[in-house]
Amino acid sequence: MSGAEPLRAPAGWSEPARLAPPALGYWAGAFRKLLRNPSALASFAVLMLIVLVCAAAPYYARDVSHTDPFASNVGGSIMVGGKSVDVLQQATNGLGLGLTPIGPLWRFGPYALGADDQGRDVAARLLYGGRNSLLIGVASTLICLSLATLTGLVAGFFGGLTDRVISILLDILWAFPIYLLAISLSIVLINQSLVIGPLQITGSSLALPILIIGVVYVPYVARPIRGQVLSLRNSEFVLAATGLGVPRFRILWRDILPNVLSTVIVFAPLMMALNILTEAALSFLSVGVQPPAASWGTIIRDGEGLLYTQPMVAVAPGIAIVLTVLALNILGDGLRDALDPRAKLRI
Repeated sequence: MSGAEPLRAPAGWSEPARLAPPALGYWAGAFRKLLRNPSALASFAVLMLIVLVCAAAPYYARDVSHTDPFASNVGGSIMVGGKSVDVLQQATNGLGLGLTPIGPLWRFGPYALGADDQGRDVAARLLYGGRNSLLIGVASTLICLSLATLTGLVAGFFGGLTDRVISILLDILWAFPIYLLAISLSIVLINQSLVIGPLQITGSSLALPILIIGVVYVPYVARPIRGQVLSLRNSEFVLAATGLGVPRFRILWRDILPNVLSTVIVFAPLMMALNILTEAALSFLSVGVQPPAASWGTIIRDGEGLLYTQPMVAVAPGIAIVLTVLALNILGDGLRDALDPRAKLRI
């Protein structure tokens, strides 16, 4: 009817709300949180820049520096301002005895950061040393996290005698100061070969500091994972799976491990930073990376005697370590905020 009033909704009825967008999954939501963290993104960019620059070490030594960063160049010379200058010059301090390496030239070319006491290009050695330091940091972190995750899962889930035995072994490692234990293992193994199945690790191999650093930090990661597994073992979904007769290893793999994976990921950049510092300390004490290989720690050791005449030899790798460790720690904080479901409560 044309004159009829329009139909009215009954009292108390309201227009249905628009459908909400589908909720993001856990990992997608964490990734979105991480993308909204400017400090984490900046630290990741700095870290990638350091990795790319160190990866270009062979090209820098061949096309820019035109020197062999591992060969002594005591009698070498370079052209500076159209004049030939010795890489190692006669000392002018004190009695004028000995030789002083050429200082930083601050140019994109040979000896941009100067030379060390063997006449080697510091910038080229810095990049090569960064490759080894980053490699040791990443590889030892993978070993540490793998062993710690396996140990924490087995100890926390199976409990009983298994948990007691593993906990005692972790307590024994925990009782030793980290650096004292790492130095002791390095001194014992550095002059002999270590055979692990088909693998043979010599004292001059990078695999030795990787293995030592990866093992000594296992208790520091395994204990938090074990505690988390102990709480998950009594959760409802695990008890329900156990009641349905699901095999224990399937529960461990499909239910427990995914729930502790976020903790392992948060540990990764933090342990990598710690492992880089440990490698630098061991190499500075001559029980880490062995010549002719180089790392940031060995370069600092080479520059120890040049602090008053050529400080850049020791300062440059120190700055590289500070930047790398700082970027890894900030990235680790960002990952923790993104993966921790209680992050909103903290905010």
